[in-house]
Amino acid sequence: MQDSPSWSALLEHADQLASSHIYSLFEQDQARFEKFHVSSSPILFDYSKQLLTEQTVELLFKLAEEKKLPERIAALFSGAHVNTSEDRPAMHWALRSPATDHTFYNGDDISQPVAAELDKIAGFAEIIRSGQWRGFSGYAITDVVNIGVGGSDLGPMMSCMALEDCIDVEPTPLRIHFVSSMDGTQLSPLLDKLNPHTTLFILSSKSFTTIDTLSNAATALNWLNQACSEKEKVLSSHFIGISAQQDKMSAWGIPESNQLYFWDWVGGRYSMWSSIGFPIALKLGIRAFRQLLAGAHCMDKQFQNTPWKQNLPVLLGLIGVWNSNFQKINTHAILPYDGRLKYLPTYLSQLEMESNGKSVTRAGQSVAFKTCPILWGEVGPNAQHAFYQLLHQGTERVSCDFIAPAMRYHEHTNPSLTQQHELALANCFAQSRLLALGERVLPDSSSLPSYKRYPGNQPSSTIILDELTPFSLGALIALYEHKVFVQSVIWDINPFDQWGVELGKKLASDTLELLQGHRSLEGYDPSTSGLVAHIVNAWKQNS
Repeated sequence: MQDSPSWSALLEHADQLASSHIYSLFEQDQARFEKFHVSSSPILFDYSKQLLTEQTVELLFKLAEEKKLPERIAALFSGAHVNTSEDRPAMHWALRSPATDHTFYNGDDISQPVAAELDKIAGFAEIIRSGQWRGFSGYAITDVVNIGVGGSDLGPMMSCMALEDCIDVEPTPLRIHFVSSMDGTQLSPLLDKLNPHTTLFILSSKSFTTIDTLSNAATALNWLNQACSEKEKVLSSHFIGISAQQDKMSAWGIPESNQLYFWDWVGGRYSMWSSIGFPIALKLGIRAFRQLLAGAHCMDKQFQNTPWKQNLPVLLGLIGVWNSNFQKINTHAILPYDGRLKYLPTYLSQLEMESNGKSVTRAGQSVAFKTCPILWGEVGPNAQHAFYQLLHQGTERVSCDFIAPAMRYHEHTNPSLTQQHELALANCFAQSRLLALGERVLPDSSSLPSYKRYPGNQPSSTIILDELTPFSLGALIALYEHKVFVQSVIWDINPFDQWGVELGKKLASDTLELLQGHRSLEGYDPSTSGLVAHIVNAWKQNS
């Protein structure tokens, strides 16, 4: 970036703002909120508590132009091979486009196959939710266990928890469970409680080679076979497969009639819009799942067609670049003030850090600047009693996103619940205010002892949903997906691959052979050799 005029201008501008405080920016401009917020249904985005000015935003827009962001957005939505290291497009957005949009991939209209797969999801969901899907002994399914990991687990799990009490949800007696841990700690106690006659397993894996998923699947199959020795009957009655590799599902034993499919142009962490989202349709009903897709599609259009001053993904992405590269803030907290969004920080951590946690450009050169910050977070009320101490009085600068719905419990008959929602919003706004302005919010802070001082100047954005619904959640997740893409364009990295996770999995396979005695310890580092020897010795002593 050293030869970038806009980058250099932003560095100089950051030096000029280095001694500024967010409090002084509000003092200088009482219209700051009006200038630095955007409202686009179903989301209001307030970035007035960021340490920036109108000049900052204009310089960021110039940087985006210089990095050809408009052309890159057009390439993404045209089906160009933007995933350069794997030589394929990234078309997760096509999964939520209406069939009438006629999306093309390699010259073929894929709208109808995508719509057909969505209809298949709807059909499967209706059969299972209505009690028509029967186990090997003829009993209706009561429990569904989704076995997946990463993108095949986090999106569906997060969405099911976030939306289970929404008014748009179609009630179901089905119980949906999620298993991802390879060590069996999630699956083992679950199997102790479930009935093999009435339990259905969903095996979700894009490659259908993921060892975490297949090891849990093997345990589930063994458990079922203890109740029914007819393996083919068990497989046809108690397993549904979801993958981009139909032959591997068949080889594992899942009949073709029990298979749901998605395409290799869908990245794992972008796959909740595909058949990977089947558990969402099971839990909430197909209508809610379609609304989730519609909300995401609404944000796709916003990203493509809205001028940058009102473009939510562009603003969110560029502000993140400003904080990471020019404010030198290397950690970012996601703070939802709604307990239903408990898993949102975890989901966004994968989305951003697996996408933009890269140190090599698309051309294979080492980057000379920070890329993705470390993401973390927790539901706000819990976090206030935990790590907010560091946010308010620690030595680290942290940027934050506060997220909350404007409406909740407005149709409920218990007024205490309405008051609890008001309390949550009050805490959300108070904490973001204190982080930004510090002790200056008090009428007389000069007499405070040092241990009670609040320096403030911690930048944050606030995202308000009209209400937490399938539509608004879809829009919110797509907003962050496109934020990731904007930042990848500025940093010139590929956000659609994840080679960093591959070698560790390969080494784990080699290490498993060490533990099982099929490979010599010779040539391994002393730490690994010592740890393996210790474990093997412990097994021998307890055998």
